[in-house]
Amino acid sequence: MCGRYVMARAVGDLLADFDAELENEVALEKSWNVAPTDAVPIVLERLVDDNLKRQLHVAKWGLVPSWAKDPKGGARLINARSETLLEKPSFKKAAVARRCAVPADGYYEWKKGEGKNKQPYYVHPGDGQGLVFAGLYEWWRDQSAADDDPGRWLLSMSILTADTPTAESARTRRSASVFDELTALHDRVPLPMDTETMEAWLDPREKDAAGLVDMVRSKAHDAASGWTLDPVGSAVGNVRNNSPELIEPVEGLF
Repeated sequence: MCGRYVMARAVGDLLADFDAELENEVALEKSWNVAPTDAVPIVLERLVDDNLKRQLHVAKWGLVPSWAKDPKGGARLINARSETLLEKPSFKKAAVARRCAVPADGYYEWKKGEGKNKQPYYVHPGDGQGLVFAGLYEWWRDQSAADDDPGRWLLSMSILTADTPTAESARTRRSASVFDELTALHDRVPLPMDTETMEAWLDPREKDAAGLVDMVRSKAHDAASGWTLDPVGSAVGNVRNNSPELIEPVEGLF
């Protein structure tokens, strides 16, 4: 599961990190508490005059299928289950033709204790570098808007997730300890990609969606091998709170 994450890099840094360009100027604010329906950066590739272009765009978190009557349902589609997305009308066409990378610095997950007690954790690369999730994107056209209205098109995205590996299934991997910890937090995990996996995932010329999803799933363990989990304060639970202090480690409740 991924319901909150951190994206606190500037546009210029993202363009350099992903060797991407802008099709149009974008406005992007740093956020230490990204929530569903927020505007977030994504990286995608398009064929322009037979030339492959890697671009940085800003999308709404929560995929709105092109056939949707309105964009209200996007908040329910922030994550796409990798095991079944090719069977779902909301995701299967995007998996074939509209795949993206979702930059992040880390994400939040909550561990349940006794009663109503919950401890939020910040999950992030231990080396301080950013990470990237596999995602899908869609364009939705507002049929009530005029053809010359720049707001007639809505770009939205969803993050792929998978079952968190159990301790037994992860035991043979060098990332076993990381996934043991993640399993204790939640039974779902957003799917990260290394550079090689991202290159293949983004290529719009590749139409074998099933093969690409399998590739991302099979390489996710190694891509997350350097992750670390830090307990953080409860303030992250309120979407109105948004500052670097949210990711500062604290003493855990349990």
